[in-house]
Amino acid sequence: MIERMATPKSSTATALPSPADGKRLRAVLLGSGESAKVAAEMARLRPLIEQHLDVVLCDMEFCDTLQTAEADLAIVLGGDGSILRAARRMGHRQLPILGGNLGKLGFLADYTIDELVNHLPALCRGEYKIVEHLMLQCTVFRDGKPLQSTLGLNETAILGGHPFTMLDIQLYVDSEEATTYSCDGLIIATAVGSTAHNLSAGGPILRKDLQAFVISPISAHTLSNRPVVESAERVYELAVLEPNPGTTVMVDGQVLSGLEAGDRVRVQRAEPRFKLIDFAGHNYYRSLREKLGWSGRVRK
Repeated sequence: MIERMATPKSSTATALPSPADGKRLRAVLLGSGESAKVAAEMARLRPLIEQHLDVVLCDMEFCDTLQTAEADLAIVLGGDGSILRAARRMGHRQLPILGGNLGKLGFLADYTIDELVNHLPALCRGEYKIVEHLMLQCTVFRDGKPLQSTLGLNETAILGGHPFTMLDIQLYVDSEEATTYSCDGLIIATAVGSTAHNLSAGGPILRKDLQAFVISPISAHTLSNRPVVESAERVYELAVLEPNPGTTVMVDGQVLSGLEAGDRVRVQRAEPRFKLIDFAGHNYYRSLREKLGWSGRVRK
């Protein structure tokens, strides 16, 4: 039986304490200590952050559980990969995230370090908004029973694996068979994930707060098989008719499970919502131009 998640009432919410409460915001600081650059920046910025916020945890190894942290928000230094790791650690209790970009593109870690520091006073004054984004729940079924399940922010991908022969992947939408793709793999991405693996595979860019999934075959054998954008209110199931020995289900770049013939992979809207802190003056299309290097001229 297909079960749908309840539809959220709004994609935007304000969940942090009001400045009128007279309480300082409590923050978790996160970053990858494996990077000397991130570790150095965290050491430099922590005193500046503590002038505005109470730091209740600083985790540079992503080893602490964040589902029970007594915090109002998380500040993540690094790239989009660090934010994905933070979202995984938060699980079903997603804290609002303010990301400082020390990576390459930074679609999620969208603020420079200087911008992050400059926005701290506005954060304390309540001059921000929290924009909530779709997450996915991916579950692998074997013999009709759940085998593995996890939350994802970017995408679920079925990858062919060794010996790298083409796969036939059946797609079902709300239990009805939609099509069979002959391809090297298949991606079901959220709007947030549309600028990740989906984009590399030739899929479209979706605005980050759009409530939709994009289904993109990887190297489809049939030229008429194009990416499809569909509602996040539907439930998607995938079945690989003859998986290779190395055929794998990946969620946000992490292995969830190997696949055997007869397995089903279900992707649907997750109950938790990923949350990003945003400030006035932030322009979505400017970010796309800067991150993707679009060459089109914008007249002012």
